[in-house]
Parts: sequence; structure tokens; C-alpha cells
Amino acid sequence: MSDVLAADSATIGEPAVNISIFGVFVLITLVITFRASRNNKSAADYYAAGRNISGQQNGLAIAGDYLSAASFLGIAGAIAVYGYDGFLYSIGFLVAWLVALLLVAELMRNTARFTMADVLAFRMRQRPVRMAAAISTLAVSLFYLLAQMAGAGGLVTLLLGVSGEAAQAVVVTVVGALMIFYVLVGGMRGTTYVQIIKASLLIVGAFVMTVWVLGKYGFNLSSLIGGAQDLAVEGRDVAAPGAQYGATGTSKLDFVSLGLALVLGTAGLPHVLMRFYTVPTAKDARRSVVWAIWLIGIFYLFSLIIGYGAGALVGPERILAAPGAVNAAAPLLAFELGGTVLLGIIAGVAFATILAVVAGLTITASASFAHDVYASVIKKGQVTGNGEVRVARITAVVIGAVSIGLGILALQAGINIAFLVALAFAVAASANLPTILYTLFWRNFTTQGALWSIYGGLIACVTLIIFSPVVSGAPVNPVTGVSPSLIQDVDFSWFPLNNPGLVSIPLSFFLGWLGSKLSKERPDELKSAELEVRAFTGIGAEKAVAH
Repeated sequence: MSDVLAADSATIGEPAVNISIFGVFVLITLVITFRASRNNKSAADYYAAGRNISGQQNGLAIAGDYLSAASFLGIAGAIAVYGYDGFLYSIGFLVAWLVALLLVAELMRNTARFTMADVLAFRMRQRPVRMAAAISTLAVSLFYLLAQMAGAGGLVTLLLGVSGEAAQAVVVTVVGALMIFYVLVGGMRGTTYVQIIKASLLIVGAFVMTVWVLGKYGFNLSSLIGGAQDLAVEGRDVAAPGAQYGATGTSKLDFVSLGLALVLGTAGLPHVLMRFYTVPTAKDARRSVVWAIWLIGIFYLFSLIIGYGAGALVGPERILAAPGAVNAAAPLLAFELGGTVLLGIIAGVAFATILAVVAGLTITASASFAHDVYASVIKKGQVTGNGEVRVARITAVVIGAVSIGLGILALQAGINIAFLVALAFAVAASANLPTILYTLFWRNFTTQGALWSIYGGLIACVTLIIFSPVVSGAPVNPVTGVSPSLIQDVDFSWFPLNNPGLVSIPLSFFLGWLGSKLSKERPDELKSAELEVRAFTGIGAEKAVAH
């Protein structure tokens, strides 16, 4: 066992110092969570932080929620290894917020409910639509949780210097248990405060690394990219497109599919939508998105420098050989720049951000089951708020346990976290966004159309992922010597694209239209008018809050 837990001091520094810094971050966030939990007296407090978070606070919290393992670890690693093509993730993630701002944020806030299903079921048959929305929410949350668990496991593996599959599995399990604890105690209010602090620390940490890296190259971006090119994989131009996408017709289609998923997926992410319910007014919802866009955009500029800095100062070979593979680029760069202390600080901040993201995801998934399935479908509304919250907490434990198991698989397969998150975006864009847009903007949308859109998009997306190279059959990476597929040594893939968005998103829009056209149901004109007025003006929203 000593061999399994041995630390590689050449890559991770001093584990005792790392774990001490990590412990300080965890302790601080636990104190914040306990203090916030004192105010959780109702379902609205647990799910929506009492709806009294300001626009600026919510913008910071959204940034903390969004700038997760994918943003800090996955994108930095993708840029370090692939250069230009890795930065395309950042562009997609950022542009997506314009869709959320213009089409979703204010309208969803004005419905003043807890979950996405509250909006979708407003003028539809309640039980089938709520079930469909809850299943979709759980699917998106599990994909996203899979990425965060893998990121947290890889980060702590690097932090503690452990190696071997058994030790990594133990690390992911402990990390997952800690994350579940945050959710059970703090609820949405505790998660929000922790996200605000973590977003601030992460942006400051990224700024310090950015200035440090540029300083080593005389604040000359061309010199930095030249340094990354010197250590790049043989034959790869990190300053030009094509290293990851564009070499073949299939990879070009894959890039289009990825772009669609990233740009349209954000507006359908349940944990992002749920953040809009924590603010008191529609104006605060708009303000929170504007704040989030600025903060996220600035951070992605930092990630460009950090990624190229990791490529120049660490090199793809060392990055891919480290625990967590590409996801280790940013921590390794921190160690290269400032030694053990900077590594511990940056890794601690990154891990703290992951904690908040997973807490938000788990609250969203558990709230969807408790509020939409248990309270509305099983109990038909005959349940107290405390009973609903109790079921949400039990669900959080179950969801956490499942995500731990899947996270172990993803970590050991060495899959890029940014890519895993892109799959979650594909599910959100396929199953959720078409139904949301149809519900808000098309009066003739029916229950059958909603069910066809949600289930059709979800089933198509998940099926195509299962039979894609992401799960099996991907060729062996010549650098790492292993296949990037989730399941090794088997091949049952027949869908050529890594991201299914190019097929599943248009299909979901089509099925929503077709299901509504073929339905014999007559839309409720009064309910449609009420939803339209409430969504666009906010009239009636406060009444819904009181209810």
C-alpha cells in the first residue's frame, strides 16, 4: 500500500503542505455552510435561498457555479495540449450566456417557482410533464456530476500524491461524501455564499497565475505561444486550428456539434435555471447574468494564458503522464511557478469551486425529484414543505453515491473534464431547451409535444453517447498509449461523433413541433395567456411566491 500512496515530489510538491492548505479551505467553507443553515426554515429557503440574493451576489454565485472543474482544469489542459482548439471550449461556454440572458433568465425568474418543471407544467397536464422534466434534470445533473467528481478526484489525487486505481477510488469516495454533506446541511443559501467566495478566490488566483506566466515571457503573448510550441507534441501547431478538430470531415462535424451543445446547452442547464429563482426581481435576474458574463469572460481570458503557460513551462508530456492527465495542467503550472505553496493554494481554490458546483447540482437534482415527482406526482400536492425537503435530502445521498461510482470510472479512464461537461450541455440542449422555448413562446405547444421533445431529445442524446467513441472504441492515443473511451478493450460504437448535439438538438425541436401538431389536445388559452403575461411582465409572480 505504501507504493500506492507514494508521492511523486517532482510533480506535486509536499503532500503535507498541500493537504494543510486544502484543509483550511474545507474548514472555512464548512463554517459558512453551518452558519447559512440556521436560516433554512422552509422549502423556499432550502431550494431558493429565500429569494433574497441580490443580482450582483447571484452573478458571482453563477460564476462560482459555472467556473468549475471544466473551466479551470479541463479548458486549461485542453489549451496546454491542443492549443487553439482547446480555447474553443471557452468561446462556446461564454457565448452561451447571451442565449440565457436574452431568452431565458428574466422569463424563468418571472414564473417565480422552484424547478424547471414548474414552468413546463404550468399550462400542461401536470403529472406526465413533471415526470419527464424530472428525469431530464436527473440525467443532465448526473452527466455534470460525473465531470465534477472526476475533476475533484484528479485534483486531490495530484494534491496528495496518490497513485493506483484503488487509492484514486478511495479519494473520489471521500470527496463525494464531503460534497453530499455540504448539500444536506447548507441548502441553496449555504451553497450560494460558498460560491460567491470561491468565485472571487478563483478569479484572483487565475489573475495571479496569468500575470506570473506573462512576466516570465516579458508580457509578450507571442513569446509565450512560441514557448508552448517548443514543447508541443511533435507535428502539432498549437497556434493554429486543427490539432483536435478539423483534420477530417468527421472531426469538423464534431466541432459543429460541440459548438451547438455549448451555445444552446447553458440555457437548459437545470442548476443554472434554478439560480434565477434566488433573486427577488426580474431586474436582478438580468443583472446577475450581466455580472456573470463579465466575470466568466475575464476568467476565460486568464485561462488562455494559463493553458499556454502550462504548455510552455510544463509541457504536454508531463501533463498527460500526471494523475488526471490533461486535467492536471493548471495545478502542475502552479507548482512550476510558485512551488508547493502556490500549488496548494490553486488546487485548494479549484477544489473549493468544485464543491460549490456539485452542491448546486445535487440540490437541483434532489429538488426536482422531491418537488416534481414525490410532492406533485406521488403525493399529488398533499405533503408539507418539511416533508418535501426531507425527501430531497435522501435523494441527494442517492445521487451522490451514483455520481461517485461514475466519477471513479471517468477518472481512471483519464477523460477530459471539459469534454464530459460538453456532453451534459448536449443533454440539456436536446431535452430541456426546445421544451422551454416552445412553452414560453408558442401558445399551441401541447403536453404531447412537451413529452415528445423531452423524451425524444433525451433518449436520442443518451443513446448516441452510449454508442459513440466516448464510451467505447476510440483509437489509442499515441501520446498516452491508452484509449480515451470510458470503457476500455471493447468496441460497440457505431455513431462517429463524440458529441451528439448536431443530431439530437434539431430532432428534439422537430419532435416538439410534430407532437403538438398531431395532438388532439386543445391548448388552454387562459393558462397560455397567464404564463405569457407573467413571463414577460412579472405580474402574478409574487403571488406564486407566496403560494
